[in-house]
Amino acid sequence: MNARIAYLLLAVCTAGMSASAHAQSTATNVLKLPQDIEFNGPTGKPQTAVLYGDPTKPGVFVTRVKFASGMKDLPHWHPDELRTVAVLSGTLYFASGEKWDESKFKAYPAGTFYSEPQKSTHYTWAKDGEVILQITGVGPTGKTYIQQQK
Repeated sequence: MNARIAYLLLAVCTAGMSASAHAQSTATNVLKLPQDIEFNGPTGKPQTAVLYGDPTKPGVFVTRVKFASGMKDLPHWHPDELRTVAVLSGTLYFASGEKWDESKFKAYPAGTFYSEPQKSTHYTWAKDGEVILQITGVGPTGKTYIQQQK
């Protein structure tokens, strides 16, 4: 096992023991029933609910992201060293690259799990209806959009 992978595994385990956010620590049980999960964010953008940790700080976090029907998330990348995604509901259309190209989309139905390498440029579309994702990562996270030529 190379040193980088060993360090990442150690960091994830350590973060699980020391991360805290919103007066929440790993020593505290977290329970979020569906009716208690509140999505927030500006209209016309993906809505987010933080379930665990704090995505703006170092450490493990879990969020849910809701895309309204028809919403397009233009090409972008995330800085997270570790990031996994599960499609909880709907069908997410996903493509890699720096330029929006509808011919590249692959349909990821509910139940799909995938990982995103650090800084990999991609774009998504909730083409057929609302989509809800669950994202687990090691923060701090963020989103850097790629300038699109018109």
